[in-house]
Amino acid sequence: MIKSLNTAATGMKAQQTNMDVIANNIANVSTIGFKKARAEFEDLLYENIKEPGTITGANSISPTGVQVGLGVKTSAVQKDFIQGSTKITNAPFDIEIEGAGFFPIQTPSGQTAYTRDGAFKKGPDGRLQDKNGNILQPEIVVPAEAAGVEIGANGNVQIIVQNNMQPQNIGQIQLVSFVNPAGLRNIGGNLFVPSNASGLPQQGMPGQNGLGQLAQGQLETSNVNIVDEMVNMITAQRAYETNSKAVQAADQMLQSMNSLR
Repeated sequence: MIKSLNTAATGMKAQQTNMDVIANNIANVSTIGFKKARAEFEDLLYENIKEPGTITGANSISPTGVQVGLGVKTSAVQKDFIQGSTKITNAPFDIEIEGAGFFPIQTPSGQTAYTRDGAFKKGPDGRLQDKNGNILQPEIVVPAEAAGVEIGANGNVQIIVQNNMQPQNIGQIQLVSFVNPAGLRNIGGNLFVPSNASGLPQQGMPGQNGLGQLAQGQLETSNVNIVDEMVNMITAQRAYETNSKAVQAADQMLQSMNSLR
């Protein structure tokens, strides 16, 4: 009977993790470039009371055996990199990746991180940076005299200087792809860093080698579907409650055994 207590407890713990993942998805429903996650589970070891195929008599074997499971555990939290919806902003430094790829940026510590959040700003020195001051790589410096900025689908950045209608090229935005983007490690701030599971970053021009194109004046919103998350939340809540009922039932059965004379 103690086994059922532990088994139900693992179910409650798994649903707690599931609820944590769902809550994070809902909390980031308005976060630019956010990618929703999904908790995945697997069953634990089994107590083999009788192995399947055990000989039970002359010319007869057990067709199923007796195996009692010992619960569940969280095996992975899978990131879903499906494209989010488009939000039109008309801001000159808002850039959406239409397809695969990440913007490479440099953090103050010198580390290169990667993001889908294209809400860039012009820093005090003219360099494009994200909302936390991380610099877009390779650096794009917009001069103070620029009257207009145009970012092409291929990442080519041009400016128009006052009294000169001929566009001037000031740089090229590059994108980075990974063999397994789901293996990237979140570090907060809408940033990812590579891991052994993601593979090495592969840099290229937008629109080439499977990379998406860029769209100026718009952003990729979170790919969280709030209706799906509400359904998942209710399901997790009911599963947690049911596991707690199993704990209570097992405890009552143990009380009945203890009351025997």
